[in-house]
Amino acid sequence: MTTRETTGEARAVTGLLLAAGGGRRLGGRPKALLPHRGRPLVEHAVRMLREGGCATVHVVLGAQAGDVRARASLPDCVLVDNPDWEQGMGSSLRAGLDSLAGTGARAALVSLVDQPGIGPEAVARVLAAYEDEESLASAAYDGVRGHPVLFGAAHWAGIAATATGDRGARAYLKEHRTALALVECGDVAQPFDIDTEADLAHLE
Repeated sequence: MTTRETTGEARAVTGLLLAAGGGRRLGGRPKALLPHRGRPLVEHAVRMLREGGCATVHVVLGAQAGDVRARASLPDCVLVDNPDWEQGMGSSLRAGLDSLAGTGARAALVSLVDQPGIGPEAVARVLAAYEDEESLASAAYDGVRGHPVLFGAAHWAGIAATATGDRGARAYLKEHRTALALVECGDVAQPFDIDTEADLAHLE
């Protein structure tokens, strides 16, 4: 697949991977370290962002962050520690957006570590929806909003103010649904989560 690393979109949009979850329903195994294709799942998720066109990737770590740093190969990534990861995905989203301040990024393309069925094709489609700092776009699966999601920098403060618990940006996106561009990705990706022991069957 041809990447978009040399395009304006790739330079302006930073990939933001939320990988702090502790896997409570997986016996306390951090999702970032679940094995997939012989390597930690976080490596796969970073690779999908890069192959989809994100030249820069920030990774938010939480549960067993030291082990993730030691065991996963994440060269050239900006690793962001979220000490409040147990408070839910909202805290990781806030930490990730905070890490982008002063970097020159004009948008963040947010993905989740526990969705290995979402590959570079979906990332590239949502990335292509970027126009400027006002951009707001999301992958959709049969018309239902999912990940990845693109947040122009003009939205970051509003998202951070409402990102609590496990809701992430849900409240903000609902409030701004008329501005949200839905990018259908159901033909190229599957948005399942790795949440339970049964879900581990999706990993290879």
